[in-house]
Amino acid sequence: MAAAVLWAGALGLLWAALNPGEPKSWLVGVPVVVLATGVAVALRDQTPPRMNPLAALRFAVFFLHQSFRGGWDVARRAFHPRLPLNPGLLTYPLRLPGGRAQVFLANVISLLPGTVSANLEGNSLLLHVLDAGPAVSEEIRVLENHIAALFMVELTVVRNPAHD
Repeated sequence: MAAAVLWAGALGLLWAALNPGEPKSWLVGVPVVVLATGVAVALRDQTPPRMNPLAALRFAVFFLHQSFRGGWDVARRAFHPRLPLNPGLLTYPLRLPGGRAQVFLANVISLLPGTVSANLEGNSLLLHVLDAGPAVSEEIRVLENHIAALFMVELTVVRNPAHD
């Protein structure tokens, strides 16, 4: 019950912020807030995630560094048309176990410049990248390592069928 009240309050505040000074918007807002609250409570995972606080600090520093580095790279490519662009789709085999850690990885990748998660299915993540070179996979491996430490989970070994 407390979770529903918190969700309803937060969603109500969000609706009010998006529609300031529009009392008639609540004709739509009330049903939307009630429905969204119901969905949020129904989909809520009851077990809180276990996270390592020191790994969270390391991740925050890593993420900020990667954001600035990636933003700089994208800006350079935008202002210097001769710099190479090699856009493409990349299927990355995930080493993180399914669940929160994989979803977190897919969302974080989309926040970093030059990469967007296109599809998360099973243990594969489809990405759209500005530079489809081999360096992207290595950067994702490093990101996966940080997320594994953050969520305190073990990474699986990805077998390459081409080398078996």
